Amino acid sequence: MTSDGVTAGLPRAATAEGQAGLDAIASGPAVALIASDYDGTLAPIVADPAAAHVHPGALAALRRLAARVGTLAVVTGRPVAQAVELGDLATVPGLIVLGHYGWERWEDGQVSTPAAPPGVAAARRELPGVLRAAAAPAGTRIEDKGHAVAVHTRGTADPDAALARLRGPLEALAGQTGLAVEPGRRVIELRPPGMDKGVALRELAAERGARSILFSGDDLGDLAAFAMVRDLRTTGIPGVTVISASPESELPTEEADLVVDGPDGIASLFAALADALEK
Repeated sequence: MTSDGVTAGLPRAATAEGQAGLDAIASGPAVALIASDYDGTLAPIVADPAAAHVHPGALAALRRLAARVGTLAVVTGRPVAQAVELGDLATVPGLIVLGHYGWERWEDGQVSTPAAPPGVAAARRELPGVLRAAAAPAGTRIEDKGHAVAVHTRGTADPDAALARLRGPLEALAGQTGLAVEPGRRVIELRPPGMDKGVALRELAAERGARSILFSGDDLGDLAAFAMVRDLRTTGIPGVTVISASPESELPTEEADLVVDGPDGIASLFAALADALEK
């Protein structure tokens, strides 16, 4: 069966590989995996991260897709409990939420997570002194994520300059504590090595037997997932990558097969996909 009729209402991908991914999802949604980043993708970027609620249109579309798509997932750097509560994600049937870049998992109301390695506790203990020694400017903020620690510079007078000032000392601390450095939008995170959004996506796709995949994101931490979609294509699993483009996004548009206009565009894309599948 061709998917031309199903995909007629959807935007076309800029690449043949991405379009093949969309077509595969449309023709076989029961074995598809649709996954998304949270901040900047499902939810708009706001000054207070605790106020980053999922776009209402995206949430409604996810609920509709849940009835048609084999696997729906959110892959975020946030702790899973925080993302689920803030985004009202428990209202999406069957949704899987992977937090801390895949270290945590929420499914059917249950959270599973391995113990944090000792390096996280060491970094947590040393971080205030490192920031003082580096003369971190006023407004620099530490976020304790449990399995990771992050330093945000969004609240400083010059966030980009502050991030550049702190990058070297934070990389040194990561090296001393055996952690990995994950740069993001005016944030540097120190977290356990061996797990990123790409690894999390690959493991979830294998577990669920996905035969097609879509991943949408907007930040540097999403590049690993984009790369994994491209890698999975070489194994015969069609896939499409989507950038949620906004003034805050740091991803070059050429990194993705399809570019939409921020969380508004993600909501519209998911709604159009739900429309297509319901037909």
